[in-house]
Amino acid sequence: MCVRGARSLLNALRYVETYMRGGQYERDLDLIVGQILSYANGIAPSSDGLDAWILDVDDTCISNVLYYRGKRYGCDPYDPAAFRAWALKGGCPAIPAVLALFSYLVQSGFKVFLVTGRDQETLGQVTLDNLHYEGFVGYKRLILRTAEFKGQSAVAYKSEIRRQIEEEGYRIWGNVGDQWSDLQGECLGNRTFKLPNPMYFVP
Repeated sequence: MCVRGARSLLNALRYVETYMRGGQYERDLDLIVGQILSYANGIAPSSDGLDAWILDVDDTCISNVLYYRGKRYGCDPYDPAAFRAWALKGGCPAIPAVLALFSYLVQSGFKVFLVTGRDQETLGQVTLDNLHYEGFVGYKRLILRTAEFKGQSAVAYKSEIRRQIEEEGYRIWGNVGDQWSDLQGECLGNRTFKLPNPMYFVP
């Protein structure tokens, strides 16, 4: 890598590290979750039990910041084996603002679907256990990527999952994720909300 490239990478690392550790990340999360709560508070769930929300899992419900701190906040190349080993530990902490949002939605009568690109076969049980341990209890369904969707982009995979949810009769009032690919494609629901995440990008 040339000197200019190395300097640019170092600058990027410093920027992201300052953002993630200096308090601005939490302030931005709180601001966006406040907007989501304001919107959700204006919806009266129907008695038919078909009012739904969709939440992504990684860096939406639970945090991988501790893992990415060791990977220089995304400045190191993505390492799928290392991330899988991290996820298998089941130690991802809840993101407090999103846990509060989740609890509000469940208590208000919404059916919450947790939709993740994590692999069902290898990470299904540990993800379920991790979520429950961190307080994500009472959701309608946790949906992970099965062999059927292997190799599909996040946009295609999540679009199909949302389509299936709508075909079951659910009305998707809100869709929350940290990646644009969580919020693009088909069957997006009534509103989408993007949470901050400068550490990585999932196409």
